[in-house]
Amino acid sequence: MAEAHQAVAFQFTVTPDGIDLRLSHEALRQIYLSGLHSWKKKFIRFKNGVMTGVFPGSPTSLLVVVVGFMSTTAYTKTDPSFGLIARIGAHLPISRYLSDESQKIVGGVLISTSLWVAGIYIMRTSLKMLLSWHGWMFSAHGKVPKRTRIWMALVKLFSGPKPMLYSFQTSLPRLPVPAVADTMKRYLESARPLMDDEQYNRMEALAKDFEVNLGPRLQWYLKLKSWWATNYVSDWWEEYIYLRGRGPIMVNSNYYAMDYLYVYPTKIQSARAGNTIHAILLYRKKLDREQIKPIFVMGSTVPICSSQWERMFNTSRLPGQETDTIQHVRDSKHIVVFHKGRFFKVWMYHDGRLLKPREIEQQMQKILDDKSEPQPGEQNLAALTAGDRVPWANARQNYFSKGKNKQSLDAVEKAAFFVTLDDTEQGFNKEDPVRSLDSYAKSLLHGKCYDRWFDKSFSFIVYKNGTMGLNAEHSWADAPIIGHLWEHVLSTDSFQLGYEEDGHCKGSTNPNVPGPQRLQWEIPEECQSVIQSSLKVAQALADDVDSHTFPFNKFGKGLIKKCRTSPDAFIQIALQLAHFRDKGKFCLTYEASMTRLFREGRTETVRSCTVESCNFVHAMMDSQKTNEEKMKLFNLAAEKHQNLYRLAMTGDGIDRHLFCLYVVSKYLGVDSPFLKEVLSEPWRLSTSQTPQQQLELFDLANNPHHVSSGGGFGPVADDGYGVSYIIVGENLINFHISSKLSSLETDSHRFGENIIQSMLDILALFNLNKKAVK
Repeated sequence: MAEAHQAVAFQFTVTPDGIDLRLSHEALRQIYLSGLHSWKKKFIRFKNGVMTGVFPGSPTSLLVVVVGFMSTTAYTKTDPSFGLIARIGAHLPISRYLSDESQKIVGGVLISTSLWVAGIYIMRTSLKMLLSWHGWMFSAHGKVPKRTRIWMALVKLFSGPKPMLYSFQTSLPRLPVPAVADTMKRYLESARPLMDDEQYNRMEALAKDFEVNLGPRLQWYLKLKSWWATNYVSDWWEEYIYLRGRGPIMVNSNYYAMDYLYVYPTKIQSARAGNTIHAILLYRKKLDREQIKPIFVMGSTVPICSSQWERMFNTSRLPGQETDTIQHVRDSKHIVVFHKGRFFKVWMYHDGRLLKPREIEQQMQKILDDKSEPQPGEQNLAALTAGDRVPWANARQNYFSKGKNKQSLDAVEKAAFFVTLDDTEQGFNKEDPVRSLDSYAKSLLHGKCYDRWFDKSFSFIVYKNGTMGLNAEHSWADAPIIGHLWEHVLSTDSFQLGYEEDGHCKGSTNPNVPGPQRLQWEIPEECQSVIQSSLKVAQALADDVDSHTFPFNKFGKGLIKKCRTSPDAFIQIALQLAHFRDKGKFCLTYEASMTRLFREGRTETVRSCTVESCNFVHAMMDSQKTNEEKMKLFNLAAEKHQNLYRLAMTGDGIDRHLFCLYVVSKYLGVDSPFLKEVLSEPWRLSTSQTPQQQLELFDLANNPHHVSSGGGFGPVADDGYGVSYIIVGENLINFHISSKLSSLETDSHRFGENIIQSMLDILALFNLNKKAVK
């Protein structure tokens, strides 16, 4: 137990001759290095706070302004402040101790510094006003009007050089509250294709009544909140949509990300874990130093909000009776690893530095080689995080609030992230592609229901054959944030770190690194009963998931762009056609869009089932319609979808406004038949695109097989589908479909076949390149 010895900084014994004191120099050295590391981080955070606080200025620009001002004043022998410099210098508390010349210097420094601060304020205010204009998004595709070009130049001018991750936060505009009348109009427009005349007339009457009577009253409170709070939606969205849910978050909320589709960098489980854990912690280091570049849209012109990055690491969701909470600690130097029912705490730093990949591999191999048995109740412990929240909250309070259990639970919840060394093999198998990818997706989504800590911000999973993936908790951030981390990890693993020819991490082992530490638990039988009950609930949920993942490689965005339409609109319309073929009807459709053009923005809904898309689907089902007629209707549907997407991104969506109006009504204790009915409508088709954000990390021209599988999520409705897709390169689109086996209306594989056929049928209308789809 080398780690136990090294944990003791000094020893002493009492002898007849006095006290014999023996210091452990190695332990004291580690204490010194740990403190040095801590102070370095504090200094970096302080420096970053200063840099972000004065952006788009900088300490260098302050020096330039002060020196320039003082030099100009001295050289011209004039006072541009009209005597203000002398008056300030004379009234300083220390003026009696200064000569007249010194008073002038101090006054000049204060005046020039004030000018610098005023300049920063003007630049920030100007940038916020510029970023509040979204007319650029509604320009015709491929055309950039003169007004937009001028606006882009001004944004660049006021954005400053070398921004850090959080530099633009105070310059982003607030999310606006749409007018009630506009939301009612857009809601009725979205509801029209899903209702017959009688249902629509009834809903129209409810909407009109709400717009005239209760709506303005609720809107007043919402406007008040939007003036006071940074974002009028995000805190309520996090609390009521995520944290107050009392059902399982596994399958229902958490989502997953997959490894490369075709590439296996190494078959050694511990080596893959070593490289990727090191890559994840390198990303955390960049995040702590704010060295991650802000995300821009429209090239590198328009910044989007970075606030969701703040809780990526050292974060866990804690269960409560009525609502959960999110616990985030500033720093964590360890991870917790699960393997075959045992939990291990592994330190990630030694000698004041991050462990190297080979050293992490060494730690993981020690865990894999450990033959010890789980303690009573330990193996299925994590099932508490997979079941209902109230039993978990009670168990946490009753059985994990003191002693060994509290210490061990703290180690899990305060870890940088959670790691599972899975004892199964997963990934794409060309001999059985369908079943292998379906099994892989289900494993990442729920595993065995007790081998992922679903409350952690994310659990990193490495399989026995070296394949890996993530399972992420949803409340703290949305999928693009995890996607950004995952892109960095995949590229760092393959293109920067690499492996030796025998599959091990590069470098050498280090016998001085303290080994993994088994977490100790004393779980009474009553608690074990609660664990088994949660496991039973989770297993029933997991067993009901019908998952289907497949690569669509008939064509990709390269060919879709030749159709002169948006790839996302093309896919969304194909999903409408596929759903109609699958079920013979349309349904309320959810497509996730981001609102991160605004400060602390998260998501908005694009209601993809429109009158225009339904008209196109009906035309596709009608053999009497000509290709020209179908093409015309497709273009109308695509244009409508794009416009809805733009409205959602620019704060004029429907659903977040309706949600917040409903929350206000509950606070006021008033019932709205309109809001109650609208918010109870099920999303039977829930869709999301996983964006690729760092294309520069992957050279697909020279490494065509290094394509990501993307990720997915569970079904939202009991009788509906969840569909996630990622557009990879020019010729590949990966789809992830989920539904419930218990539903007689759904079949994920059948729906997948309908998607493939719908994609091909729509492309055939354009007559572009028949060879490309054979």
